[in-house]
Amino acid sequence: MAVALFDLDQTLIAGDSDSLWGQYLAACGAVDSEAFTEAHHRFHQDYLEGRLDIDAFLAFALRPLAEHPEDRLRAWRAAFVRDWIEPLVLPAGEALIEEHRRAGHHTAIVTATNRFVTAPIAERLGVDALLATEPERRHGRYTGRHTGTPTFREGKIRVVDAWLQAQGLAHATTWFYSDSQNDLPLLSRVDHPVAVDPDGPLRHEAQRQGWPLLTLRASQTPSPCPA
Repeated sequence: MAVALFDLDQTLIAGDSDSLWGQYLAACGAVDSEAFTEAHHRFHQDYLEGRLDIDAFLAFALRPLAEHPEDRLRAWRAAFVRDWIEPLVLPAGEALIEEHRRAGHHTAIVTATNRFVTAPIAERLGVDALLATEPERRHGRYTGRHTGTPTFREGKIRVVDAWLQAQGLAHATTWFYSDSQNDLPLLSRVDHPVAVDPDGPLRHEAQRQGWPLLTLRASQTPSPCPA
């Protein structure tokens, strides 16, 4: 048995769905544009620099879900995925998922971005499972809080381990594809870590460890990352 795990943002799509969702909400007037955009930029910079406070970020990022009815949120999300995400889907990423599928491997996206935003993207990409940060819902509305373990840094290991156990895949051979230094904990845990269009710190660590470096942006199929 084998399992292929994929990060989503900047790995399978050429952008960050969490940041883009925030920009979309600002563009359609769902949030205070200037203040929300400024705060989102600060959190995103912290993420890029490997120092994001995930609890503080989630309290900020999930708040809009609690401020609007779910039918309106779903309408916004449908337009967002169609107009903002679909153009960013990487054909080589789809080909990589299909390569694992043809080999009979289970496929899953593991992302820190919340399930509300990422569920239709995972469905579009055709993976078997989505492991994402879970927004809390009560009485038919989102609360603005999360439940369980956020799928971020070491949290990805805990969530993946629990999922593998529940699926009877605890002893499966594992791959994980990611672009980000924030995924070094899980990359260091799997059997086959692969750095995909990596940021600087991940590229450095991948070269030090002898991990494969892959680009999904140069062509329609996965290819070795330029040196």
